[in-house]
Amino acid sequence: MPRVTVTVRDNGGRTATATVDYTVGQPVLGGYYLSGGADPTADMAGGNFRSLTQYRSFADGYIFPGYNRPWLVTLGRAGIKMNMVLELKHYGAPNTGPQTFTVDGVTYTVPAPAMTIQQRPGTTWPRAYGYSQVLAGQCDGLFARALSQYRTLGFGVNIQLASELDTDHEFGTTEAGVSYSWASSDARAVQAMTYIVNWFKARSLPAGTTFSVGVGGFDRACYQRTHPEALMAKLDFLQWNVYATSATHTALARFRRTKDWAVADLGPVALSRPVLIAEWGVRVAEVPNQAGWIATVPAAVAALNAERGPRIARTNYFNSGWGTLSPKSVGLAALKAAYAVRPYV
Repeated sequence: MPRVTVTVRDNGGRTATATVDYTVGQPVLGGYYLSGGADPTADMAGGNFRSLTQYRSFADGYIFPGYNRPWLVTLGRAGIKMNMVLELKHYGAPNTGPQTFTVDGVTYTVPAPAMTIQQRPGTTWPRAYGYSQVLAGQCDGLFARALSQYRTLGFGVNIQLASELDTDHEFGTTEAGVSYSWASSDARAVQAMTYIVNWFKARSLPAGTTFSVGVGGFDRACYQRTHPEALMAKLDFLQWNVYATSATHTALARFRRTKDWAVADLGPVALSRPVLIAEWGVRVAEVPNQAGWIATVPAAVAALNAERGPRIARTNYFNSGWGTLSPKSVGLAALKAAYAVRPYV
């Protein structure tokens, strides 16, 4: 670590010397996601975009780079840092039945997903591969298929397991007919995430591979439960998402909420990890001056990174759902302007 020594002398000839270590902080990587996982190349043109979020289900037969997504390879090989969110939630496959397929000469049969998540009353509950299924090795074929494809990319990515565990669990989960509370679901997820990370790390991975676990970050107790030190020792990033959904929400307050919980509640291993904001956005219905709000983000991120605690390393704008840029041209211009100043340069 670099070190500087400073000696000062007063007018009486007395001296004092101090030596301190220092680090030169790297710029925060400004990033993006385009609705539907569409090609973001045109939107990113002319901007200081250096990070990208993508979403895939382990059920999908085309995870890396994804079906008809050659642009992801082009961007990745050009140096864009990829955050690949890989979910046990079932989508991207023709049906929710069992799958049989061959990977590198080995045939796997994976049973149908046995869990329901996001059990909000009055909605259709999505299916997902269950945490017990993971721990029993029944999903190993899904991981093998993803890894085989990943090895052909030509670059390393961050593998974020799950999109938002808090969203998945807040109304409980059900697996194989057994209901689990939010807290119990979190505990089971930690076991399953640990299994998956260990599975991948026991095999040859592309250089630069990193891991994180996905959480929205809206519930303090859940955030603490899903980030035990034993799991964090295997992960490379903390992660949470940031949205402005009220006219009263400031960038500083929204970006700092989960950080403050982390600093107060998590252990030293967790707090040594940089932060990846997989999604951030501004809901224009409540914040009509979307561009103006975006313009306040650089100062907010810089202020948080000047404080103690984990450093925000990447912020990927979510141009979809709550964060849809409207009008798009104005929002994109604001985003490019934000990423053109400190701490992004």
